[in-house]
Amino acid sequence: MIKNPIQEVTDKFQYRAIGIVRGIYKPNNVDQLNRGTLTDEEGKIIDTVILGKALSLIKKYINLEKNYFWIVYPRNKSINNLHLQVAGIWEPYQLNQVDNNFEKDPHEILKELNLSNNYFSIRGELVYVNTQKKEVVIKICSSSTSKRLKDPTFKIVIQGEISLQFLKKFVSLDVIKDGNILRMVKYEIIEKIKSEKS
Repeated sequence: MIKNPIQEVTDKFQYRAIGIVRGIYKPNNVDQLNRGTLTDEEGKIIDTVILGKALSLIKKYINLEKNYFWIVYPRNKSINNLHLQVAGIWEPYQLNQVDNNFEKDPHEILKELNLSNNYFSIRGELVYVNTQKKEVVIKICSSSTSKRLKDPTFKIVIQGEISLQFLKKFVSLDVIKDGNILRMVKYEIIEKIKSEKS
């Protein structure tokens, strides 16, 4: 059984910003693997950092001259300055205990999992809508296990249109990375966020 690179949602109000991007990772410095760039299959170069748990995988198993599917957390301050944080590598045959006699193309496996290259799942609170620019901002709260983070919330800017009437509602977005831009494909309004005070 091949593990799904983006797990199913387990809670209606599960915040997350996670995606899968195929490309070649190149560290800025051979002595420091954790900072570099990811060049995707279209040749777009994205500023990237490798998080701790993925670093040991890269050192042990990854040939940095090859394309891999990277499981990433997106960050951006504006619509076209995407930055990625690598949380893992999805390599169905090399990193999974799978019968290698029948190797399906990884893109096909993703399709069967209802995923695709450059797909992102963004779930959080709709906090800003710019109807002129067709941009929305989603606030993500990191899980309670990440208490050591100075700021457990961050915002993601996405190209797309959602009605102003849904501000402050919890939303689930299917997003595609298009170059350095995150573009919304579809959205679902989950419901209004309950305020802490009530």
